[in-house]
Parts: sequence; structure tokens; C-alpha cells
Amino acid sequence: MKEARFLRIRGVVQGVGFRPFVFRLAQAHRIVGWVRNGAEGVEIHGEADDGALEAFVGEIREGAPPAARIVSLEVSAVPALGAEGFEIRESAGGEAPTVRISPDLPVCAACLREMLDPADRRHGYPYINCTDCGPRYTIVLGLPYDRPLTTMREWPLCADCEREYHDPLDRRFHAQPVACPVCGPGYGDIPDAVRLLREGRIVAVKGLGGYHLAADARNTEAVTALRERKVRKEKPFAVMVRDLAAARDLIDLSPEVEALLTSIARPIVLAPRRVDLPGVAPENADLGVMLPYTPVHHLLFAAGAPEILVMTSANRSSEPLAYRDDEAFERLAGIADAFLVGERPIARRVDDSVVRAGCLGPMVLRRARGLAPGAVARLPLTRPVLAVGADLKNTVTLVVGGEAFVSQHIGDLEQYEASQAFQETIRDLTAMYEVAWNDLLVMHDLHPGYASTAHTLGLPAAAKRGVQHHRAHIASVLAERGELEERVLGVACDGTGYGDDGSIWGGEFFAGSVIGGFERIAHLRPASLPGGDAAARHPVQSAAGFLDRIDGLPDLTAPPFHFPERYLQAGELIRKNVRTFPTTSTGRLFDTAAALLGFTREVTYEGQAAIWLEHLARTSPSAASLPFAFDGTELDFRPALAALIAARRRGDDRADLARAFHRGLARGLADAVLQLAEAHGLETVVLSGGVFQNELLLRELVGCLGGSRLRLWTNREVPPNDEGISLGQAALAVSATA
Repeated sequence: MKEARFLRIRGVVQGVGFRPFVFRLAQAHRIVGWVRNGAEGVEIHGEADDGALEAFVGEIREGAPPAARIVSLEVSAVPALGAEGFEIRESAGGEAPTVRISPDLPVCAACLREMLDPADRRHGYPYINCTDCGPRYTIVLGLPYDRPLTTMREWPLCADCEREYHDPLDRRFHAQPVACPVCGPGYGDIPDAVRLLREGRIVAVKGLGGYHLAADARNTEAVTALRERKVRKEKPFAVMVRDLAAARDLIDLSPEVEALLTSIARPIVLAPRRVDLPGVAPENADLGVMLPYTPVHHLLFAAGAPEILVMTSANRSSEPLAYRDDEAFERLAGIADAFLVGERPIARRVDDSVVRAGCLGPMVLRRARGLAPGAVARLPLTRPVLAVGADLKNTVTLVVGGEAFVSQHIGDLEQYEASQAFQETIRDLTAMYEVAWNDLLVMHDLHPGYASTAHTLGLPAAAKRGVQHHRAHIASVLAERGELEERVLGVACDGTGYGDDGSIWGGEFFAGSVIGGFERIAHLRPASLPGGDAAARHPVQSAAGFLDRIDGLPDLTAPPFHFPERYLQAGELIRKNVRTFPTTSTGRLFDTAAALLGFTREVTYEGQAAIWLEHLARTSPSAASLPFAFDGTELDFRPALAALIAARRRGDDRADLARAFHRGLARGLADAVLQLAEAHGLETVVLSGGVFQNELLLRELVGCLGGSRLRLWTNREVPPNDEGISLGQAALAVSATA
């Protein structure tokens, strides 16, 4: 006698070949019934004898398609319907969707073989794809994920593509972007673009989530011209290489780095460089490298493009990525010498993701193409929640049906275009998931001057709650791990965050949990911050505030320090108490150390002075450390800075001193962690905030705590920088709604 089961599968299960996979399994096990896309994922009704059903369910769990990600699989007994065969049904509608949208996927090996085969009908076709690869998030206009709700809806299928699309045994069965040269969108002249690249020209190349600006990375004149035209003074460029062999020549290709490079996200991977490409990554020991991930990239290299291409976001410095054709032609005029354009529209801008292999595992530094908009946490929330993040490195998080969907990297909201992109992303996500605004809870930062906070005032939400910046950092780590009740010692170190007392925090220790709340129990010793946010652009300005209460300071405008006039002007602000604010910012402490060791100019991108200091330190094997003192509530930086000044005056090696600063701060943090964990009975330490992107500091801290019983957690799914804030805000909505 036949039995029947109903399966509901949640996760990344639409647009990744899941239904044809189920169809083939059903045939193999002689299951009758149906499979369809639903609002929450994939739904299956199967009938057979009990043994066959059990094997069927087991193979679904274990053998899902490579791009699929099963989060939950519910099985329930239901009455048999007397089905005679197994069919793939049309998508079910009616409920607000909570399905996870697949991130964009790199071109698969099978499509690549076809594209490079002169005998194949898709030979040389830049929009080749199948259910295992190709665009997803960047072409979706609505849910469920079906062709009429994608940017491919304007291209009817030819007879051959129609046959493949409707054949459950074909790997293009219900591949929504499927196309060929006969019926699909066209693309520009790739050989002509290659010729221009080899001549040293800059070409704007349309990709998955926007345009790239491409140039020959070994052509110094081309790289210099690209910097000048983009107004990107010193920030490193990423490069795309032909293959792993080319990557091996450029960077230290450890097994961990290779695994990240070839992962399904195909991100930019930061790794120690082996050779210098003049102008590509100045004053930086690392290089960002990625492999080709679209058919166009492979066709460029196949046509003879230089094997190392600068491949950077198509924008002027600090602006969002250009992704609409008319926008690209207007904004990139004067930057690009030529445009390589395809006809398929892009639904939304998505930058490249950036990751690094670290001592605590892979770390995401920018979460975008290949990773967004995947759900990164499941939260016990029954109402929808929108968390709008911070103003720097903004993302937003939408929680629907308990699933926390984190948007792609949006950017810094002080830029008008980024602010517009922020508002577009909110409209995009809430419309896609059919959110009811009259039930929506909006979470925002406590900073009254944030653009993200101000935007919430005009939203027609049911309720709004403010969340302290650094508590959100800690909560983001716990949300990823599903540990909302775990009591932890949280260490949040970054550049800027509005504190409970109205001062600028950035070196904080908390005890507590997401559910129970976080109590601030210690912090970096407060310093003065003259000029407020402007100090982040001028390390000597930060130095004036951190050195203000150190006795016996020498003349820092004289050798060997050579501080400019701005240092003295900042000192005047402090003495007059004009536009001067208290701060516990670890980021500004790094700027101070960098200034004392020679970085006295204005920074040209966020975190530049601290990055410079880290890379200087990595050139030294010194085992020395500078003294930081912890008294139970404050971590005092003054002994370390006084020792740094004295050593600099003696003429000690700057790289050794940079290394000693990192090691000393790590030891100071470790001392504080050990004391506070014991005092509060805690066994888990959570590290978050932009400062913990510093791999050298993190490695030193892990070494200092290696002999303790403490567990160390940091971010895995979202960056530890402010991109992770929106997830932490969303997690803290759990206690706000309790």
C-alpha cells in the first residue's frame, strides 16, 4: 500500500536546479506526485512504499545541487492522492514570500566547455547559463523566481531553448535566464575590447551587478590614468587573473586562499602579494585577486586580453557602482575610453565581495556578489523587521518569517548616490518580500545625526527602536551562530559609534546576551577628539587628542616626527574646548600610532593609516611589545604612546615599533579579557568592529589567549565592520519585541 509524504524545503532552493533534481530522484525511486516552487521554498508531494520514500528524502538531504543550500526540510505524513506519475508544477502563490533568493553564480564548467566549443550552438555566447550557474539576484524583479519576473522577460525563447527549458532531464530545465545567440540578448565586440586593453586603454565592461573599469595591470601608464580619472588616489585596486596559475605568480596561494578563490561566490580574495604591480596597491603588502566568473570574463581572456587586469568598480571615488546603461554612459564619460555593453538589463547594483583567509577562519570584508542577499540567520521573530544599519559601509537587513536577509554592500551614506541606493534597496527588499508596513518594526542606530536614522522618520512603519552601535556589533556575531541566549564577553573595537552618554565610543567591553541585553563593563581610556569626524581624515588631529594628557611631550613638529600645522591647530581646539569630544575609539588610537611612526598626511580612504601601520608591522619579526595597562575598567594607552615616542626619538626601527604597538595592544586586550571573563563568569569572547579586520592584531590576540579556556568568536557571515551592524540591530529586535 502506498504511503504519502509532504516535504517543505527552505533555503536557497529556487533557481538552482532543485526541481529537476527532485524529478530525477523521483523517477529513480519510482515516486509519484509533484514538486513546485512555493512562497517559502520548494514543496513536494510524494507517494510510494515507505522504504522508497525514506530513501528519496535521504537523497534530497544529502545530494542537493551544488548551488543549493538546504536550511530546513520538514516531512509530514499526508493522505495519498492516487497520482500516476511525477510532475513539475507551476509555482504556487498567494502567500507573502519568505524564500531565500540565490546569489549570482559563476559560469559552470559545462557551460564554459560549450561556450569555447566551435561546434556548439552557444559558441562564444556571453550570456550562456544553466540551472547550475549564471545570474540570479541581479536579474530578479519579484518572487517567485520565474522568467516573467526577471530582466529576461523581454526575450522569448527560440524552439531549441524552449525544448531545453521544458525538458526535466535537461540541465537548462526552468533555467530562467536561458538564452542563445538566436533568441537572447546580444553583447558588444569582445575582440575590439581586447585590442583596446592591450593598447593601454580603459574599458568599461558590463558584468552581473554593474560595470567594471578594466585595464592592463602591468601597464603603469594605464593604471595611473585610471587612478587620475577615478580620483582614486591611493586605495588599492583589485585584479582579475586568467587562472590559478596566474594567481599563484601574484600572491601566496595557500590552500585556504585557493579554496576561497574557487568557491561558488568567486570573491575578491586578499592575500600577501609576491610581486609588485606599480600603482595597483601602493603601500600595501596584500593584493586583492579574483578569478573570471562570467562568460564575458572568460571570453576576454580567450580572445587575448592581458592575463592580469585591474578590474575595479565603475564609478568615481566614493560613488556607488554604475549599473544602468544610460547612467554608466553619463557617469563614466571621461573615465572609460570605450564601453563593452550587453543588452540584458541589471535589476540592481551589486559590487564584488571581498574576503580573506584568517586565523579564525575566512573573514568577509565586503558582502555582495555571490553572497548577498542570502539569509545569514534565523531569528525568533514573528513580525517583519527592517534594520537600516549605520552610515558607513551601509547594509540593510530585512527579517521575514524569522529569516534575516542582509542586503548587498551599499556604501557610505554621506554620498548622495549612496543615499539614493540605500533608499532603493529598502524599497526593493520590502516590495520583493511583500512586507506589510503597518506591522513592520524598524531598528536604527542611536546616532541622531546618521542619515540612516533620519530616513526612518519618514517610513510608514508600525514602530521604531534605536540600538547602540557597539552592542549591534556584538549581536551580529551571536545572530550568525544562533546563540541569542549565550552570555558572552563582547569586545567591540572600531572608529566611531554613538555611545549611551553621547560621547564617541570605539573600544568597549560588554557582558550579557542578545536576549538579556549587554552591560558596558569596561572601555579604552577616554581621550579627546578635536574636530569630531574630521579627525578620522587627519591622523595628526587624532594624535593631538590622544597625546593631550601625556606629560613631557617633545615638539612633535620637529624631527623625527614632522607633524604639520594641523596638529597645533587641533591642540588649540582642545585647550579652548571648542568642537572637542570625548572618545574611546580604538580606530583613532591606531591613527595616533601611525602618525607617530610617519603617517602625517591626510588619508585618502577609510582606515588607510591603520592599514599602513599594519603592513609596516608585518615587515618586522620583532617580539617586543609596548605597555598597555588595564585597571579593571579602563585600558590605558598612555604608557604605550609615551614609550613609542621615546623609542622613536632614540631612532628605533619604525617597523619594529609598529609591530610592538600591535603586540602590546593585543596583550592589553588579552589582559582585560582574562580579568573580565573571570570576574563575570564568562567562557565565550565575541570580537567585532572594524579594528578586528586587522589580521595581525587578531593573530596576536589569539596567540595571547591561546592557553586560556576561552572560546573566541568573530563574524563569519557578515563583515566585522559596519556592514554587520544591520544584522546586529535586527537580532536586538528580539529583545525589543519580547
